[in-house]
Amino acid sequence: MTKKTRRRYSDEFKTEAVNMVRGEGYTISEAARRLDIDRSLLDRWCRQQRDREDGVTDDQADERDAEIKKLREEVRKLRTEKDILKKATLCSTGQCNGG
Repeated sequence: MTKKTRRRYSDEFKTEAVNMVRGEGYTISEAARRLDIDRSLLDRWCRQQRDREDGVTDDQADERDAEIKKLREEVRKLRTEKDILKKATLCSTGQCNGG
């Protein structure tokens, strides 16, 4: 099994890539395709640039990202519970169709 080497990008390349999105009107997907990089990577660079401009520290950004991840998991869990309760309610009222 071969190990994939991670490409490294200069700060200048990152700045130019972000400028394509923020200054030239490209969508993140379009710019990423043109630059042959992953869309999520360019999205992260854009978010980091915006955070720097807003004065958000790396620790604050990490904390925010962890909170978002936690909340998304909680939403997923609550939706699952809601679906189970909905099915149970339907079955208890005789509207269950065998499944």
